[in-house]
Amino acid sequence: MKSDVEELMPRLLPVEPSADEQYDVNEPPRNPQEYLRHVQREASLCPDVVVAQIDPKKLRKGQCVNVSFTGCRAAPHGFSPSLRRQQLEVSSFSAVRQVVLHFSAVRQVVLHFSAVRQSVTKTQQHWKAQFLDDNVAMPKPDDEDGWRKFCLGENVFLNITSSEGDTENPGLDYVKIGFPPFLSIMSKLSQSTISAVLEYLISWFEENDFVPQLGQWLYALLACLEKPLLPEAHSLIRQLARRCAGVRANLESKDDERLSALNLMICIVARYFDQNDLADKD
Repeated sequence: MKSDVEELMPRLLPVEPSADEQYDVNEPPRNPQEYLRHVQREASLCPDVVVAQIDPKKLRKGQCVNVSFTGCRAAPHGFSPSLRRQQLEVSSFSAVRQVVLHFSAVRQVVLHFSAVRQSVTKTQQHWKAQFLDDNVAMPKPDDEDGWRKFCLGENVFLNITSSEGDTENPGLDYVKIGFPPFLSIMSKLSQSTISAVLEYLISWFEENDFVPQLGQWLYALLACLEKPLLPEAHSLIRQLARRCAGVRANLESKDDERLSALNLMICIVARYFDQNDLADKD
């Protein structure tokens, strides 16, 4: 009778033991048959599961990614969305994500596609062919502070309080208030740049408060983040969800304008990207 392992993975070179042939396991193999039996015997002595003992101090910086499995802080009573609300948010985000993914990927128009898909393809081709306005100077991928200023605006990045005159007529000075994540901008970002900008903004968020510009960019970057996630992205979005949960736990009122955005970020990370241990319980 075959073993369970053989049922799942048959031997490519089956060698049955011969009763009339003496084989000394302590002696070196004398022929191919004895060599294969020697290999089979060594394999049978190996444990099914082996855990490597790794000393983190001997690893070079940047050689590994530490992934924390600490859950999010529980929301105050009445501050977290219901399970039904989370499911609706994930469904809505999934629909938006599909449009963005179709928009950012190079796809060939195929006959008999649905009208909706043809419309999405036309939108993709339109925006990828467009040039950015002269006032849109995108930072280099490794320019951390440059991307923070670009996304959040100089006022938020430099913690500048708007004067009363600016409040009455702020205009559209994107350098000061931050560039919104337009499709024309997002279409120019590679996956590596998306991960880098996500890291820059989450790192900034760890030391600062949640602002509308941050929420817009986090949502857009998550919508463009391809699955399956790389370990770095996996760690980042979990860090984001825990930070959002920490800010939410300190809110004083359910009417706080940040609450819905924080709930949305946690919901997307936990429910869409399958980080279920971080999800709000119904």
